[in-house]
Amino acid sequence: MPSFIFRVGTPDGQIIERTVDAIDLPTAKEEIQRAGLHVFNVKQTGLSFSLNPFRSNKIVSTEGFLLFNQELLALVRAGLPVIQSFDIMLERQKNPRFRQVLTEIRDKVKSGVAISDAFAAYGRAFPPIYSTSIRAGERAGDLEGVLRRFLRYQKIIVNLRKKVTSSLIYPAILITLSVVMVFIMLTYVIPKFAEFYEGFGAELPWATQMTIALSTMLRENILIVLGLVALLIFVLRRWSRSVTGGISFDRLKLQIPIVGGILHRFALLQFTQSLGTLLAGGTPMVPSIEIAALSITNRHVSAKVASIAKNVMEGETLWKSLEQTGVISDMAVEMIKVGESSGSLNEMLANVSEFYDEEIENRLNRMITMIEPIILVGLGIVIAGLLYAFYLPLFQLTNVQNS
Repeated sequence: MPSFIFRVGTPDGQIIERTVDAIDLPTAKEEIQRAGLHVFNVKQTGLSFSLNPFRSNKIVSTEGFLLFNQELLALVRAGLPVIQSFDIMLERQKNPRFRQVLTEIRDKVKSGVAISDAFAAYGRAFPPIYSTSIRAGERAGDLEGVLRRFLRYQKIIVNLRKKVTSSLIYPAILITLSVVMVFIMLTYVIPKFAEFYEGFGAELPWATQMTIALSTMLRENILIVLGLVALLIFVLRRWSRSVTGGISFDRLKLQIPIVGGILHRFALLQFTQSLGTLLAGGTPMVPSIEIAALSITNRHVSAKVASIAKNVMEGETLWKSLEQTGVISDMAVEMIKVGESSGSLNEMLANVSEFYDEEIENRLNRMITMIEPIILVGLGIVIAGLLYAFYLPLFQLTNVQNS
């Protein structure tokens, strides 16, 4: 685990250095900020290497974490102490990495560290909303209620992701098969026809000439083409994982016809569901907004929502700040406005989340209904064009012989 040396300012005006061991820099910064210190600069002393530049620091799958919290809630509800609950779950935990982390968390709790701080020490390995919710539950003495609300939030997100994934499987298979079929025709079938037509010595139609030229280019430069495609994918992935590139990439995704609307609604559902869960658990408004923004997977929407925390801190209403971002729908803004005015913000956020859940499901069904015939028609047009280019010379030769 790498070490980070921070040059920080203390609340009484002193400037000191503090060393923090953490899995990454954001996690180390979170620990420093929780201590109430201001960061001036930081340098890393320990080095950690990864053979996979795209490797995630995620310790357990979303489904695995959901199961863990269901078991923890059942044990807490039964009246067992937290440390004993951890011991019981560790006996049945099969994920070695998660078991190691849970063991470390249990040891920290045994030594007097709060459960929320023990989970927060792992930074982005766990959802930010989790440690914050647990902290609010610890302060209010209602760990069971907080776990129950978090589970309800997580089940909604997990179920919705499953719906989106299952809805996209069939279109993805159709598109993949279509690309493979066209690729085989261009690199294998057309060259056979080209050899056949060479024996006639006749001038080929322009459509056939262009098709043969494309086929020849692909066949003779197949390694170069595959290398360029792989390089393009690599560059796009690196760009999409950078801060500015990721925001731009996610903004472009929202512009995709049909799919963009679903992704936008999913981002809004994540925000309203997270914010409602945090506020219901007793977390103050501004920290709730900051953490709810982190729970949004679309980085463009997340950045816009995170920017309103300062406005709300200065006294501006939540609905007004959200309206100015331009990424929150009018319906959501109106319902949040009513919730703030009537003192029922949590209820309104739950209603918005429920509305978007149903809206996403309806749009997914419509998308599947529309996208299948669109793919089939598109594939049919491509195949028909290739067949036209294949057989047009035969038709011309037949006409010449008959005449």
